[in-house]
Amino acid sequence: MRRATLFLSAAALAALSSCSTPTVDGSPTPTSGGPSSAPSSSTGLPPGVPKVEHPIDVARFKQDPCATLTEPRVDELLGPRAEAERADGAAGPSCLWRIPSTSRPVVQVIVSDFGDSGTAKFYAGKGTNYKVLEPLEPINGYPVTAYGVIDRRGQGDCSVALGTSDTQTLGIASTLSEVNVGKKDPCAIAREAAIRVLATIRGGN
Repeated sequence: MRRATLFLSAAALAALSSCSTPTVDGSPTPTSGGPSSAPSSSTGLPPGVPKVEHPIDVARFKQDPCATLTEPRVDELLGPRAEAERADGAAGPSCLWRIPSTSRPVVQVIVSDFGDSGTAKFYAGKGTNYKVLEPLEPINGYPVTAYGVIDRRGQGDCSVALGTSDTQTLGIASTLSEVNVGKKDPCAIAREAAIRVLATIRGGN
């Protein structure tokens, strides 16, 4: 996959970095490869915060965040001409995919550098750090939460947190193409990207 000029999702980056303590058609399902062992908080989570029963160790993806999506899965989301670019930002290493010579659509995955409280930190920021905080349908038991420091869903932008353990999330941001703004739900598209990320990090085909 070729390299492209980076276009970071500012809202996703700001949302992830603002709090370090305590959401395409089709629905492919991860089919093989179980989660690897990873530390999970054995202490009680705050009320309403979903627990991750089978944590996944995502530390290896900090070295290569672009490995969180395979090329065929990027093709499903953006088309066969999408290119990838890695960056190291305040929130952690990330990879962004987009079509060359365009600014959108975009899919970005951020591997958080924070030793945080996972999904709990988003719930703790509801109404303060995050104007948007909505739980979406979990993916195979892994919580997915739409969040945003500002609400840009009307402009075709949405970020979701995929809980991979009680202490770790992956940030997944989606920006719709101009033609799909107002026609598709950007958080649903971000969740579709999260389905594919989860399948990839679990080793599914």
